[in-house]
Amino acid sequence: MARTAIHTQLHRVQTFLAVVDCGSYTKAADYLSISKAMASLHVKALEESLSVALLLRNTRSISLTESGQALYDEFQDIVSGIDHAFESVMQRRSRITGHLRISTTSEYGERYLLPLIARFVKRHPDITISYDTNSSLSDLVAEKLDLVVRLGSLADSNFKSRKLADYAIWLVAAPAFLARHPIHAPADLATAPWIANSNLSAPTQWRMQGPQGQSIEVGGPMAHQSNASSAIRSLALAGLGVAVLPAWLVEADLASGALQRLLPAYNLPQQAISAVFPNSRHLPRKTRAFIDFLCEHLGPTA
Repeated sequence: MARTAIHTQLHRVQTFLAVVDCGSYTKAADYLSISKAMASLHVKALEESLSVALLLRNTRSISLTESGQALYDEFQDIVSGIDHAFESVMQRRSRITGHLRISTTSEYGERYLLPLIARFVKRHPDITISYDTNSSLSDLVAEKLDLVVRLGSLADSNFKSRKLADYAIWLVAAPAFLARHPIHAPADLATAPWIANSNLSAPTQWRMQGPQGQSIEVGGPMAHQSNASSAIRSLALAGLGVAVLPAWLVEADLASGALQRLLPAYNLPQQAISAVFPNSRHLPRKTRAFIDFLCEHLGPTA
């Protein structure tokens, strides 16, 4: 096959892959900077040259035929490698631009992310930022966000993620609370009221590692709850119960004596900080650059 013909077919395959990844001809055309009609023409010409139907079309969605799935599986890694090679060369000569839409929790963002965002924009002055707090992962699907920085375990497999760092969590309570509910051993937690994080599926059930390396399960009754770490901290400071909080959030309270760490010889599991982004082969350069920047500058937190 002549080189020109190969180039034409690869161009058509690239359009086909973009239509599948984006879920529509319109979005694929926008991504490739071509018209919707041209995108449709590319896929139709590819189907005619192969003498097979690749896509099933209706008014609401696009799905792959068996032949379309086979072609997609065969070529996505090849085209992705070509894209990456071109992008690597272009990245050395071009500036990163665009509008980057980010979300994280208010507490972590204020402490760690916002200072890094300022440094990222200084490095890449053609980037503009939209910063939200406590957005749900559904906003990634709705294309309102490019990236969410999440703390703790990730249960949703519909997204891609990259681990950025780890942080410690500690079991804490106020001195006034401990005067009423002394905690000297793990078993004492079973009757103490807990302040739970409602984002978790089992917020008052934890596995700790003891001083001899043994694993022990602890838990207790949920008395109060919130989906915000700052609110859980406030309730703990008010003496309303036992709480599990990030070490970096309560270090000043522990230093002042407003809170006390419970059972310091026992350790709760380290928690991950992750960048979560749409499960798409076409990750924008701006998003990849910001994730790389976070990996470079975020380290383990106390």
